[in-house]
Amino acid sequence: MRNILAVSSIVIKEMYRRKDFYVLFILTVLICVVMASVNIFHDKDIVRYLKEICLLLIWIASLVIAITTTARQIPAEKENRTLFPLLAKPLTRTQLLLGKFFGCWIVCGLALFCFYLFFGALAASREHHWPLINYAQAAGLHWVMLGVIIAMTLLGSLVFTAPSSNATISFVVVTGILLLGRHLNKVALTLPEPRQTFLYTVYYAIPHLELGDIRDLIIHDWPPIPWMVCTEVTVYALAYVAAFLFAACLVFRRRALN
Repeated sequence: MRNILAVSSIVIKEMYRRKDFYVLFILTVLICVVMASVNIFHDKDIVRYLKEICLLLIWIASLVIAITTTARQIPAEKENRTLFPLLAKPLTRTQLLLGKFFGCWIVCGLALFCFYLFFGALAASREHHWPLINYAQAAGLHWVMLGVIIAMTLLGSLVFTAPSSNATISFVVVTGILLLGRHLNKVALTLPEPRQTFLYTVYYAIPHLELGDIRDLIIHDWPPIPWMVCTEVTVYALAYVAAFLFAACLVFRRRALN
């Protein structure tokens, strides 16, 4: 565990030095502040539209941070010729992968904390209330689903040769799951066999990332989700995280480093 935490700390320090998060955070802040400066927050419908846009920007920024940060971890170690010195120490390949995963996941958690804290303060200054439980559930499930995306991208970095191709494919897959994943079972009902069975198999095999997208909870000021449901979604996501990490460890063990 000490080796895993050491690798994670390196990933976190690397994120501090890079400008990805700062650029995305500043852009999100500027867009949100400009929209909030318009004196139309007394209209509930307008408030909901603005909150929806702000939360969409947070989701896009978090996906960019998660995928781009993860996609370059292993290829950067190979390019900088630091992979051999790392593995020459009492550090196994599995520990290296787990350290990279937890480092990227913690980085995304810190970024989400900043994004949701700013958005919550901005919304509270206009609406004069702050449903902390709603924000905690939205941010928590958002972070858990980012763990699935990070594990999947980490596996992709061992399968695809270039970080750019891995990031592009990861963006396409994640976007497709978020937009179309929940509707595949409905589409399958309209198809003949064997396409119906194939589409049903895809529907049950893919990780349903949309389960962590509960922006409507904040947008429409709905009551909090039962904690048992949040726990079930968390366990569901962690199962996919474990599966992707297990596959990544198997691929990395059999992959030649040269």
